[in-house]
Amino acid sequence: MKKTIITLAFCVVLFSCNENKTEFSSNENLIDQKIDSLLKIMTLEEKVGQMNQYNGFWDVTGPKPDGGDAAKKYEHLKKGWVGSMLNVTGVKNVRAVQKIAVEESRLGIPLIIGFDVIHGYKTLSPIPLAEAASWDLEAIQKSAEMAAEEASAAGINWTFAPMIDISRDARWGRVMEGAGEDPFLGSKIAEARVNGFQGKDLNAHNTIAACAKHFAGYGFSESGRDYNTVDVGTSTLFNTIFPPFKAASEAGVSTFMNSFNELNGIPATGNTYLQRDILKEQWKFDGFVVSDWGSIIEMKAHGFAKDKKHATELAANAGSDMDMESYAYVEELANLVKEGKVKEEFIDDSVRRILKVKYELGLFDDPYKYCDEAREKDVLGSEKMHNASLDMAKKSIVLLKNEGNLLPLSKKGQKIALIGPLAADKTSPLGSWRLAADDNTAVSVLEGLEKYDGNNLTYAKGTDLTLEQPEFIKELKINTADKSEFGKAITVAKNADVVIMVLGEHGFQSGEARSRAVLDLPGLQQELLEAIFKVNKNIVLVLNNGRPLTINWADKNIPAIVEAWHLGTQSGNAIAQVLYGDYNPSGKLPMSFPRSVGQIPIYYNYKNTGRPVLTDPGIVFWSHYSDVENTPLYPFGHGLSYTSFVYENLNITDTFKTNGTISVSVKLTNTGKTKGKEVVQLYIQDKFASITRPVKELKGFQMVELNPNETKELKFSLTKKELGFYNNTGDFIIESGDFNVYIGGSSNTVIDAQFNLNN
Repeated sequence: MKKTIITLAFCVVLFSCNENKTEFSSNENLIDQKIDSLLKIMTLEEKVGQMNQYNGFWDVTGPKPDGGDAAKKYEHLKKGWVGSMLNVTGVKNVRAVQKIAVEESRLGIPLIIGFDVIHGYKTLSPIPLAEAASWDLEAIQKSAEMAAEEASAAGINWTFAPMIDISRDARWGRVMEGAGEDPFLGSKIAEARVNGFQGKDLNAHNTIAACAKHFAGYGFSESGRDYNTVDVGTSTLFNTIFPPFKAASEAGVSTFMNSFNELNGIPATGNTYLQRDILKEQWKFDGFVVSDWGSIIEMKAHGFAKDKKHATELAANAGSDMDMESYAYVEELANLVKEGKVKEEFIDDSVRRILKVKYELGLFDDPYKYCDEAREKDVLGSEKMHNASLDMAKKSIVLLKNEGNLLPLSKKGQKIALIGPLAADKTSPLGSWRLAADDNTAVSVLEGLEKYDGNNLTYAKGTDLTLEQPEFIKELKINTADKSEFGKAITVAKNADVVIMVLGEHGFQSGEARSRAVLDLPGLQQELLEAIFKVNKNIVLVLNNGRPLTINWADKNIPAIVEAWHLGTQSGNAIAQVLYGDYNPSGKLPMSFPRSVGQIPIYYNYKNTGRPVLTDPGIVFWSHYSDVENTPLYPFGHGLSYTSFVYENLNITDTFKTNGTISVSVKLTNTGKTKGKEVVQLYIQDKFASITRPVKELKGFQMVELNPNETKELKFSLTKKELGFYNNTGDFIIESGDFNVYIGGSSNTVIDAQFNLNN
């Protein structure tokens, strides 16, 4: 009888405004009232339960768990001591766990269901670094929209994306998951992906809550080694690391995830400065913060927490609202509140934030709104999804080199040899972070090229792909020193007019915990490339990889190089269409390619030293290497086209005093014979300041499509937002002084002009 009375009272709390659900879902005051009423009838343990997230722990379509941790978690779910679950996928499974939470717990609070929808769900788009290479914000937003639509049809309502860590170190495997090295581009992409996932209405059935991760500094892990220590100055923190996160917050992202690393000696999960002072106080973020997997208990290994109880205290007081798979909050937090070590008002604040997202998702209106089996069947793997994947894949490809216009290929009358361990691979192109996708579902390069039947196409694998991780070598049955197929590949190449070689990394060689100390082509691929080059120099090198690689030999010897990343489900079709010229590549690198690992970290927006460059070659004492150039092999923003562009007439109009704007214009002409797109990039340099500024900073870009011989004038505006920077206390300032403006097709191919800002 008591449970019935409580349930009826809660129903009044939840549904008193259901007569007008549109007003209910959009009115923050009404949501706040509902949360206030709900908090009043929740026990401390039920509040803590909302802060607890469990991974899927049993086959929910089978019998309930009997004994062990799974049975314990199951009882927690029935008690309402679980606020979220992750890695429960598919409508039947999601409905089953949601039913337990809603229909068997005392208060019936629905679960939020999380999953790593990083670059698609069942149908995969290119990895995020590849999408960033498109510099096409509309396409990137559309890609996230498609991912949300497909994931939501499978019962998911929360993704742990976008990852918006800026990184300058290609050794770090998770660069594949981000937008590269630049905070301006990264901020724009963060906003686009948040808007794509969440749409205009989070209450819609085809949108999902986004999660900005990892807050903060994860991309600066020392040595590029995952989970490693981060040690950066405040200028880097405010001007490079924070901007994409601030942009995501301003875009209305529902959640943040803290990072594994420590920052200034304090693990991010227990970092009050990051979570309470910056995120929740200064930025007014009103969503909730989830820990990364097990990161609360890992503060013990950091040497920051004595034990699990202490780690729980540190994390809760620092502002980490939800515990992902540490079992810390559910086991320790209620007692810490009773002991006075954690304020209950902190618990209430965290629970309020979590419930707010659930209300905004419409889960209180209909806990099963994401559980439509007919929609799941109709949406997953649909033609609409595949078309979107193909469009994004084509836009992500970067033409690095094209000597003698070897590309595009002729569509008839050629003998083409296709060689390489990745040429016929249907799994590797899916890339890392493709948990819901099935193996062997990508279109291979071989399959894509076979659709063009005007040429004589011959395929030879040449060698297997060596993976550094022993478990993957065993799993994929790879012979790491087998040259037995070299001979066939050489014979095929000898008889070809053009050789296409598909080399690079397997999709599992980048991603979380996939750091690499050597960035050459793995295994015998370099040896194979050189062997083929000896018999046929007309080689098109197609790279499949999740990070910048060191390809110095190829750059010196191979006439055409295409950066094709891990492009997802439609990979082979996209590559074939670019190689044959049915799509003119327009991608630009979001991350510099080093000449040597010894240059890393390498990035375009570096700062000058006191001895930046000395013109006399006989002088030793200046900032340089004795064995390699300072410059990258391919700089940030680099990318060619099958046509050519000329920049001229760069003009600056100073109206800063009257309307706060520096106006910049430039004329762009397509001087080639093919219609093409160009990403026009604008950079500035603040030549002297109270805190030293980089030699170049991206502050604007536009994508323009021009017909042959067509000219267009492009206009940019520089305001306080673009001209200012953060000082070492986090204040945004604008200073008078001299500025250089650079506009061009990459960070080092530019024309320039100057102006003086009299602020």
